Amino acid sequence: MHDLWMWSWLAAAITGVLVWGLIGYASIRFRRRSESEIPVQTRYNLPIEILYTVAPLMMVIVLFKFTVETQNEVLDPDREAEEVVTVVGQQWSWTFNYNLGYDDESRSYEPEGGDTVFDVGTPAEPPTLYLVKDKTVELNLFSPDVAHSFWVPAFLFKMDVIPGRANSFTVTPDRLGTYVGRCAELCGTRHSRMLFDVKVVEQDEYDQHLADLADQGNTGPALGGADADSVPGLQPAEQGGEE
Repeated sequence: MHDLWMWSWLAAAITGVLVWGLIGYASIRFRRRSESEIPVQTRYNLPIEILYTVAPLMMVIVLFKFTVETQNEVLDPDREAEEVVTVVGQQWSWTFNYNLGYDDESRSYEPEGGDTVFDVGTPAEPPTLYLVKDKTVELNLFSPDVAHSFWVPAFLFKMDVIPGRANSFTVTPDRLGTYVGRCAELCGTRHSRMLFDVKVVEQDEYDQHLADLADQGNTGPALGGADADSVPGLQPAEQGGEE
């Protein structure tokens, strides 16, 4: 993601310098030189019009190629993850279910890697998502109410959290520290307070945090409602929906 951003900015800077240079050259070279002299009036210039049509098109194609390649790598469903966390965005905070995965085919939640524990926040007390340094984690995103968006600016990436849809991505944090996160989709009255932190720690601190959650009684999945992974009326008839 970082490489994609940096090369995109470089391409934008080069394009900007070129365009600004051409504007400056045309303003000076073809300026009106006296009160009576009128510059040559040209209706069109076919080579230039072809250039400014083809050049942006080629730039978009190149950017599209690298964007798709980066997207496919980040969202690769076959990428092996060492940890799995199911994230629920609800009005107006977040719930983090550790060691809880999701099977798309059976549309069911499955414990992975240990006992499932959770941490839930409120607008007044934002929760903290713990991740292990240098370990790949799969984040499954769900919503039981409205559309949200899971955004950690330091990750240079965000993903929508859609009711009835299981979105997921993997990330490998490689730097210890605490990073801010927020909802990036207008989701209601207290959208601006739908905040959370991401804390990247060593394995022993991560294990201790999960043990503390278990001691507090935060065991088992906390999904925020029956509609976290389905929308009433849209599931198959055998599951209680409509044809």
